[in-house]
Amino acid sequence: MDTTVLKALSILEALARSSMPLGITELAGTLELSKSNVHRLLQTLASRGYVTPIDRRYTATTKLWELGALVIGRLDVSRIAAPVMQRLVAQVDETAHLSVLDLATCEVVSIHNVESTQPVRAYSRIGQRTPAHCVATGKALLSAQATETLQKLPEELPRFTRHTLYRRADLLKVLEKARRDGYATNVGEWREQVGGAATVIYDHVGSPLAALGLTVPVERLKPKVMGRYIPLLTAAAEEISRQMGAPQTAR
Repeated sequence: MDTTVLKALSILEALARSSMPLGITELAGTLELSKSNVHRLLQTLASRGYVTPIDRRYTATTKLWELGALVIGRLDVSRIAAPVMQRLVAQVDETAHLSVLDLATCEVVSIHNVESTQPVRAYSRIGQRTPAHCVATGKALLSAQATETLQKLPEELPRFTRHTLYRRADLLKVLEKARRDGYATNVGEWREQVGGAATVIYDHVGSPLAALGLTVPVERLKPKVMGRYIPLLTAAAEEISRQMGAPQTAR
């Protein structure tokens, strides 16, 4: 067990529970740590934005709330999205799925699915991780990220099929188009015979929370068909965003 991490967490918890800023001496005495240790850990926490100094004392920032809100939002979005996704699948009879972005690994994680009734259909399981750069939900969520975040992606990403956009420069152009269009697409970039479209769901402060996608076998992925699906998909995502409290400007 990493004692340094435990000490840092104990400091953070003490500051979060305190109704007023605490000094190094107070924290050291309460937590039975050395002043030098507390000072060093506070500097680390401050550098990551978790605490801030006020007149030689420290207080926890709202970053803890922001992280907690993300977790709660992900739990709520599945519940709110479920009936909307059911209606969407009833309209198009293709598999709908809800995914969130893990920027640390540049992957999307499936958190809710509604299956198509068609005998040939795309399938994904809850908890499944897929590379964000080559699936529609991942590209939709990446398109909502800041430019400086996207510039940190590797110059070359893993390639899975002949259609995969594995060069960062090419991916950034596609993400810019997705940002303008309001949705992203995938045609055989992760699996040769699977494609689809996806758009972003926003939370109550207008931040990207999840992506709603339709996964369609490539044989059915025709422009005329997608021309009918995409307005239904974006309308469904907008409805979920609205129920999540997203401002009109984000939707």
